[in-house]
Amino acid sequence: MDAVDSVVDPLREFAKDSIRLVKRCHKPDRKEFTKVAARTAIGFVVMGFVGFFVKLIFIPINNIIVGSG
Repeated sequence: MDAVDSVVDPLREFAKDSIRLVKRCHKPDRKEFTKVAARTAIGFVVMGFVGFFVKLIFIPINNIIVGSG
């Protein structure tokens, strides 16, 4: 019976925690959603520029190291 309890107890605790989380969640209002969406978009743009500039810098360095032909 201990083997069954060792499997069932974590599942029961997970279910309780999940129900508690869902009860505490709420749908964001328009202002909160707009703030989150704007910050996410800014993050995407910043990461895009970082990736672009890293690529822009390392292409010539790679060509010098590997050779152009």
